[in-house]
Amino acid sequence: MLFDQVNRELELAQRHLEVLKVVIDRGPIGILKLAEETGMPTHKVRYSLRVLEQSQLIKPSSHGAIAGNAVETFLSEFEKDIDELISTAELVKDIGKSF
Repeated sequence: MLFDQVNRELELAQRHLEVLKVVIDRGPIGILKLAEETGMPTHKVRYSLRVLEQSQLIKPSSHGAIAGNAVETFLSEFEKDIDELISTAELVKDIGKSF
């Protein structure tokens, strides 16, 4: 109810991260191979690729998706960004405990 949208966004972020990980580990890689590797339908892989490309985390090549220009910065800041999300979630949890 109150957290439905947050949960959907986290699930979407998880999917994008799974696609990004495969691209980084096995790129260049095409949509069909990505779908096979991740177990996701091709339409979901295609959407994740579009989002990741807009963020410059991946880029297309003639042989499939490869890591993009922003991936190094993203990975170096990843843990800090996740820690900030966890801190915010803990604050929300503490507010909920006060009811």
